[in-house]
Amino acid sequence: MRQQRTFNNKMGFGKLCTGTLMSLCLMWGLTAHAQHSAEPVPAGSEEASAAASATDAGGAGAEPEKWNAKFQATYVWQRKPSFSAPYTGEKSLLPGRERSYSFTTTASLGYRPWAGGEVYLDLEGAQGIPLSGLAGLGGFTNGELAKTSGAKLKLYRARAFLRQTWNQGGEQEAVESEARQLAGMVDKRRTVLTVGNLAVIDLFDNNRYSHDPRTQFMNWSLMAQGAFDYAADARGYSWGAVLEWFHDDWEVRFGRFIQPKEPNGQPLDYRIFKHYGDQLEVAHAHTLAGQPGKLRALVFRNHAVMTRYGDALSLAAQTGAVPDLNAARYGARSKQGFGINLEQALSDDVGLFARGSWADGKTEIYAFTEIDRSLSAGLLIQGRKWGRANDTLGIGVARNFLSSTHRQYLAEGGVGAFIGDGRLNYKPENILEMFYSVAISKQSSISFDWQHIRNPAYNADRGPVNALAVRLHTEF
Repeated sequence: MRQQRTFNNKMGFGKLCTGTLMSLCLMWGLTAHAQHSAEPVPAGSEEASAAASATDAGGAGAEPEKWNAKFQATYVWQRKPSFSAPYTGEKSLLPGRERSYSFTTTASLGYRPWAGGEVYLDLEGAQGIPLSGLAGLGGFTNGELAKTSGAKLKLYRARAFLRQTWNQGGEQEAVESEARQLAGMVDKRRTVLTVGNLAVIDLFDNNRYSHDPRTQFMNWSLMAQGAFDYAADARGYSWGAVLEWFHDDWEVRFGRFIQPKEPNGQPLDYRIFKHYGDQLEVAHAHTLAGQPGKLRALVFRNHAVMTRYGDALSLAAQTGAVPDLNAARYGARSKQGFGINLEQALSDDVGLFARGSWADGKTEIYAFTEIDRSLSAGLLIQGRKWGRANDTLGIGVARNFLSSTHRQYLAEGGVGAFIGDGRLNYKPENILEMFYSVAISKQSSISFDWQHIRNPAYNADRGPVNALAVRLHTEF
């Protein structure tokens, strides 16, 4: 994805912001008009428990939801002050002050054509301008910017898929009405097949405390496994199939998705048996000190026309040129990796997440971001104790790493999809993100976010970098 590197002028920025803000305010107005006047019941309260019990007791006899329609809109404004940088390369984060914004809006439609069958369609619109043309970081500061396509609003189909569930007995559990999910009852022992156009991380690497940049942490290395180079086009979507098996507290899922035709490109290669991304995940739900949690283990393998860093370095040594990934793209290569993902409630109002991921780092980044190894953790805290039950405080940290050949490639002047300072004084990229989300209504919120990044793009000669953001979100 190619983006312009800076705003042309303040007037242009104002006009662009005005259009997106007007759309968001309109959706807020519709939400406020439709919402119930009663205040939501705080999580963990006796009233909430009683309501949940009543739902469970009566859910088995309730008719499954035939269809639903869900909508969301998210606007993020971000500002980066200037920072110290003795040099700047082709794919560096620019050291001067910058502003960025993103706007996305989604209509999610679901329909149940037969028992156990569900079909979904997501129509999405996106626009935005990233910091430095989306360059200069491993952990980018806004997860929504992967979907944007410049200063003009772009409308597209984001998802279109079929889900078939075969119930196989055991206890039943309620499924709530959400985007891409119809309400009803399902067996805790079941098999599910999903086929079509969707995002790999719709089903893999989920975490209730850190997965959605529209309402939770925004940094790319906090919202997902940093080293999970999952198959996707430039907006984060692909085509494929996932088979899932649920057995009480256990879950196993395997999926294959198609890759883009070129690294981080928008057009997809539909030869699913030639170039693909495979992932296998095993999850287990548990209870620790009376609080629920879940542990997930993921392995993945990508096969596509990717350049090995070693090949680019060898060619550069022979020719005396700067190493270039494009000059050494000889054919299909494979990349392997794995990740561990923990979510754990510490109380009714506090949840912890932790992730660790590793990729072999021999080949270029193909569809996500320039991270070969990553560790992340954090807390999500509801505000009930200070009288703001629907407010959320988030604190997260991430530490990202590169493989030895990836480091050498950058140190010799090579440029990747997202990073390339022209030289490299390597140190791990360290990220701290804190946000506070203020509930405006049951469906709307405004968040204030701060990110502090040391060694941006793994370069100790540059930074540290600070990014401040305001996020507006509504859904109904």
